[in-house]
Amino acid sequence: MTVLDRSDQPRLGYAAVLRVTGARQFLFGSAIERLGGAMFGVAVVAMVSARTGSYSLAGAVSAGALVVLAITAAIIGRLVDRYGQRRVTLPLVVWSTLWSVAVVAVSITGAPAWTLFVTYAMSAVVGTTGTLSRARWSHLLGDQPGMLHTAMSLEQVIDELAFVGGPAIAVVLATTVLPEAGYIAAAFFFAVGALVFLARTDTEPPVDQVTHKSTRSVLRIPGVLVVCAVSFMIGGIFGANEIVTIATAAELGHKGASGLILALYALASALAGVVYGAREDAVPAHRALWIGALAMCVLEAPVLFVDSIPLLAVGLTLAGMATAPTLIVTMKLAGSLVPGNQVTESMGMVFTAMIIGIAAGSSLGGVVVQSAGGHAGYVVPVAAAGLGAALGFVFNRRLR
Repeated sequence: MTVLDRSDQPRLGYAAVLRVTGARQFLFGSAIERLGGAMFGVAVVAMVSARTGSYSLAGAVSAGALVVLAITAAIIGRLVDRYGQRRVTLPLVVWSTLWSVAVVAVSITGAPAWTLFVTYAMSAVVGTTGTLSRARWSHLLGDQPGMLHTAMSLEQVIDELAFVGGPAIAVVLATTVLPEAGYIAAAFFFAVGALVFLARTDTEPPVDQVTHKSTRSVLRIPGVLVVCAVSFMIGGIFGANEIVTIATAAELGHKGASGLILALYALASALAGVVYGAREDAVPAHRALWIGALAMCVLEAPVLFVDSIPLLAVGLTLAGMATAPTLIVTMKLAGSLVPGNQVTESMGMVFTAMIIGIAAGSSLGGVVVQSAGGHAGYVVPVAAAGLGAALGFVFNRRLR
């Protein structure tokens, strides 16, 4: 066995991963699909608020779909394990696309508000290729741990880049072309990317290789519950930041700038994650969790007092620097607190908690914005980060 120099592993590893048969196609499709997925939240907020003038309604519509996504994700995952990726996901892509067409139609025609809730929630009943792509890597590279680690790192990079570019594209289209333009683009990218991904069936994991052998639910492990609670709070930060930033930028006379500001937030997070991931762990994960959440609180608090677009951009860029490192620790704990055959289940539960948190943060943020204004809305993410830090600190021993 040849041992590569540590400094050469990332470069050679990524090249080797991309040479795996079929990898480039399904990875490209997954990247396009995730770009569309990253656009939906901001796109629907921009669309609904522009058509109705209500940020609370926009936040509630967005939250409703996120709850549906969280509830159905586990069910769809089990169906995929039982029947295969293409067989389950392809009909859902068609389903979601048709409901997205309905979302645009009811928005343009000014249909009653309840139709926005129904159509957008129905469009959220769909599998996402982020999870499916990671499952393919596990199948293709399961006997090569080094390459599998590189592939999973590449998946995370794609996620970060999607959230850098997606919201910015959605806001620019919604504010310069048509309120529905960002949502239309999101649905298009999502559907086309999913079809490209699913077309590469030779990389799909065989159904008969999937097994489930767990003695108890991961939710019975106290440490996992703590991580889920902190993840819920982190989700609240994300959900509130989107809608509050759009509202604050509008108050300051530059609504279109919110997309760029959110992109800077995500970019700062991605860069911080690269730096954090390249360094050896100086702080144990059980401590790093609450320290990271506290850093998210402290770094975002100054945004409450900004009074211009440049200062808002700087403030959220600084706030983003604590995001990815905290997420890395969250997922690390989700994997280390459970037996090896329950890692996926544990990470799935943590992800679901985050999705529900995003829904709650989006809804609560919209309510605060509607009643007290954009700047006041930043109380929601700051408070969520503070609560996350408190939970991690108080229940620190359960994370060891």
